[in-house]
Amino acid sequence: MTAKPAQESATELAHAVVESVQYQGRKASRQGSEQRRQAILDAAMRIIVRDGVRAVRHRAVAAEAQVPLSATTYYFKDIDDLITDTFAQFVERSAAHMAQFWSSTEGLLQSQVASLDGSAEARRRLASDIARLAVEYVRNQLLQRREHLLAEQAFQQEALLNPRLHELVRAHRRILLQGVTHFFEVLGSEQPEQDAKLLTAIIVRMEYQGLLDGVERLDSEDMLAILKRYMHLVLGL
Repeated sequence: MTAKPAQESATELAHAVVESVQYQGRKASRQGSEQRRQAILDAAMRIIVRDGVRAVRHRAVAAEAQVPLSATTYYFKDIDDLITDTFAQFVERSAAHMAQFWSSTEGLLQSQVASLDGSAEARRRLASDIARLAVEYVRNQLLQRREHLLAEQAFQQEALLNPRLHELVRAHRRILLQGVTHFFEVLGSEQPEQDAKLLTAIIVRMEYQGLLDGVERLDSEDMLAILKRYMHLVLGL
């Protein structure tokens, strides 16, 4: 299996998503007011992670952000605008994080693929390395970015009820899918998008299970076996 050139850098796509995110609320006109608006959005996200989307109310957010109630109603005329912009910021920050992640890992992946000598043993080693990296990624997400994963779950659930979030969900999905698609393009997959959808689904399921059961109860060996089995299929082993 030989590497194919990617049509679009995953990092570039993530940056493009950052630029494309649109906010609904009133724009801040000064640096100080932007900091206050930012504090309101951050407070709304903390409430969502802690108490759920239905707990987001102007008075609750103002108290959480330690700003006057009038500040929340000034920037956001209703709760729908506040919730939409909170998730818009979530997508924007997710895109920035993934841009950094793919930028830091692409070189490593390229060098691993370049070192393949065409043997089945080399492909097995690569499959094992990728599986271990994926397990470590899931563990790191659960240990270091648990609130992000909880926000993601809330975002997906709210989008089922709120059509205004549909485009944001699609943008968020593109960030994840295109990054993993690029990964499989580098590997030389003949069907990189389909492979990306499957690997993303496996990882998302593992993250959800980790949120549900706790990271300390993750069965890392089972996760490794599943991911290794999948990578064997992708690499033709």
